[in-house]
Amino acid sequence: MTALWAPEALLPDGWARNVRVTIENGRIASVVADAQAEDGDQRLTGRALLPAMANLHSHTFQRAMAGMTERRGATDDSFWTWRDLMYRFVGTLEPDEIEAIAALAFIEMLEAGYGSVAEFHYLHHQPDGTAYDNPAELSHRVIAAATETGIGLTLLPVLYTYAGTGGEPLSGGQRRFGNDTESLLRIAEAARPMVAEDGILGVAPHSLRAVTLDQIAELQAAFPDGPLHIHAAEQTAEVDAIVAAHGARPIELLLDRVGIDQRWCIVHATHMTADETRRLAQSGAVAGLCPVTEANLGDGLFNAAEFFDAGGAFGVGTDSNVEITLAGELRLLEYGQRLHHRARNVIAERGASTGETLYRRALAGGAKALGRDCGAIAPGMRADLVALDRDHERLAPLANGQLLDGFVFAGGANAITDVWSAGRHMVRQGRHVARDDIADRYKAAMKRIIGRV
Repeated sequence: MTALWAPEALLPDGWARNVRVTIENGRIASVVADAQAEDGDQRLTGRALLPAMANLHSHTFQRAMAGMTERRGATDDSFWTWRDLMYRFVGTLEPDEIEAIAALAFIEMLEAGYGSVAEFHYLHHQPDGTAYDNPAELSHRVIAAATETGIGLTLLPVLYTYAGTGGEPLSGGQRRFGNDTESLLRIAEAARPMVAEDGILGVAPHSLRAVTLDQIAELQAAFPDGPLHIHAAEQTAEVDAIVAAHGARPIELLLDRVGIDQRWCIVHATHMTADETRRLAQSGAVAGLCPVTEANLGDGLFNAAEFFDAGGAFGVGTDSNVEITLAGELRLLEYGQRLHHRARNVIAERGASTGETLYRRALAGGAKALGRDCGAIAPGMRADLVALDRDHERLAPLANGQLLDGFVFAGGANAITDVWSAGRHMVRQGRHVARDDIADRYKAAMKRIIGRV
């Protein structure tokens, strides 16, 4: 058992002073406020202790593309032109390189304040589409990277069968993604024993354009308890294609034909009618928002104010990992609403801190989407924790009720000093304990990759 003592901590019912947290077997055993530090405690003097966030949506291999797609092409650029570049890039990656990229991305997530991640993993096969001798080879590489870096992992093997709503066959880079339901379930079961002790296995139909409704039903039946994630309504062209194929909009289709509930995370859900927004909020499903990637790809703005007013749950993810920033995801979510509504402090209730509102809501939604007992400093929860330097110049002038406003809006993200994932102390003095070795491995892999592109 280990113990942490912090002069201030964010507990479920608010800020508390002089908090002693004991950790046993990766979980919080006890939380006592107004406590004295004891001999042997790790004293977080000058720091504030928070629950660590769950990153609910990531494609780690795309971290290697960051900065490579920001040149304007001969035609108007869009999500679809970016996707073509991604398909060409993905055809060059070898298993050890995929593991090296994932490890660096996981380090950057931990350093940004994420204690866990849902990896939406659809890169399964060799470049020509044939399976590896071990069909779960690339799942195992992601698991190995999570184990090495210490991040909590919810692995979501992704079903990706078709290139469009008309059942078009996969081609080019997409061939690495392709499975029918049976082969995808074999990959998932082969990955199950390898998931770390504190890991979780779910499954994800990629999108309504890449799988059928019957396949989604098969996955629901095969995974009666684990988390289920799907991309939906990210782009207007996608919405139009789904309407043409099914006679209903994507969110309508998921609500009426699939019957999504609190096990589901609907990633993006950018383009919804007012009725879809209200019904999705009431379904219990989590909206998986990735504002940095959604802005980078020109997706559009989520109906956040309306969704939250209807009681909807949300979390944030890093998606393409073009920039791994927890504070940046939350900030851009609010700033997008400010630009859209031409108002300030849109998401918070009247009189409430916007930064703390965003942080608390994302904690709850992220934990729910990952199926992980985290998101609160409370007994029984996994010890996913973050410490902030209260003496940092961006945070020092701020009272407790303003601390998360400083973190989200005033550049306080670089005040992160420590991060624990299931009690593993992986970030110290702002750096991951294995950063140097993993960064060197990543740079060596990138030299090989660039030489082939």
